[in-house]
Amino acid sequence: MFTVISRIVHYGFTNFWRNGWPSAATVAIMVVALMGFLGLIFFNVITGQAIASVQDKIDISVYFKTSTPEDEILSIKQSVESLSEVKSVEYVSADRALEIFKENHKDDPTISQAITELGSNPLVASLNVKARRPDQYASIAQYLQVPNLARWVDNVSYSKNEVVIDRLVAIIENVNRGGLILTIVLALIAGLVVFNTIRLAIYSSRDEIGVMRAVGASNSLVRGPFMVEGVIAGVLSAVVSIIVTAPIAYAVSPYFSVFIPGLNIFRYFYANLLSLFGYQLLFGIGVGALSSFVAVRRYLKN
Repeated sequence: MFTVISRIVHYGFTNFWRNGWPSAATVAIMVVALMGFLGLIFFNVITGQAIASVQDKIDISVYFKTSTPEDEILSIKQSVESLSEVKSVEYVSADRALEIFKENHKDDPTISQAITELGSNPLVASLNVKARRPDQYASIAQYLQVPNLARWVDNVSYSKNEVVIDRLVAIIENVNRGGLILTIVLALIAGLVVFNTIRLAIYSSRDEIGVMRAVGASNSLVRGPFMVEGVIAGVLSAVVSIIVTAPIAYAVSPYFSVFIPGLNIFRYFYANLLSLFGYQLLFGIGVGALSSFVAVRRYLKN
């Protein structure tokens, strides 16, 4: 068995190098497909960071009636914090709300004078609630409508932010759907290239295959080298795609950092190098081996 496997691997390497330009073209196309796959991973990281940045700026505010005791507000705060959908809850007292308002309008003498002339605090206590995901704000707003909570609540700002939240949810869904479709398309293109290359290799080796069958070579010995060719193409493509992507990630990283603070593409690439290379190997070997298997099954029937 070891002898058969070693021969299959040896013939596979020999056929791969002997095919020359077709093998190089296969690797080149697969490198493009794998780099597209890496690009989708980076795109998901970028959009995820951008969406997270926007999401941190989105919340719903729960404004309480002026007659609501502070103990009741703190009790409601604990109740909302216990929800699995809630990421954080910030309590803003009426006095704190007035301080924030004054700070935000300190350069507007008209508003400052109006607040002074009122002689009392016109603002109310509130809770700023952040959800773990944008699509969870609706259920949080619905929870606040239960009778024992709604009797203390004057207003919930969800309806004002609903359009922005819904658009953010739609963006996330479209990005994920588009990335999946593009990955499938690239995989199919790479698979077709490998399929055609193996088919050409089978055709060019038809005389040798006839001789091998005439002397009684097993199906595994005839078909195995072509499978090995596909695997070799996948491994080489994974290695080359990682090598080529490294300087690209380093070059574009500063530009993304300007638009999305805290995002460093090259740092992400370096920190996840082994896992990214593993994904590339799985993707490349999977596409190469599967395409070779289909080609071999189709063109080397008994």
